Amino acid sequence: MSLQPSQTIPIILNLIAAVLGAVGQWLYKIGGAQLGLIPLYKNWQLYVGMVLFCVVMVLFVIAFKLGGRLSVVYPVYATTFIWGMLLAVIIDKEPWAWAQIGGVCLIVVGVSIVASLSPS
Repeated sequence: MSLQPSQTIPIILNLIAAVLGAVGQWLYKIGGAQLGLIPLYKNWQLYVGMVLFCVVMVLFVIAFKLGGRLSVVYPVYATTFIWGMLLAVIIDKEPWAWAQIGGVCLIVVGVSIVASLSPS
């Protein structure tokens, strides 16, 4: 079965939202580590993280306005876990385990099934 054409743009918007959401969480981590070291009003990472979450919300609204079905487009946001892990491993040099890779594969398979096999 193929991807429902009416869901393509909403799915893409939620995928973009997932990446931005992961970057926002990463910025919260960086900004949170600086709390107490710099004044809150100078903590640009927290502010940019908040802006990104507002953008995520706007992307959700647009996706739903374009006819995105919650049961199809929202599971795509689960890829946030993938992007967050990639940021942690690549930028923060956090250790990773094969179990995490297995989890990423399960997320990809699950999102693919939901996006491509959902009823019209």
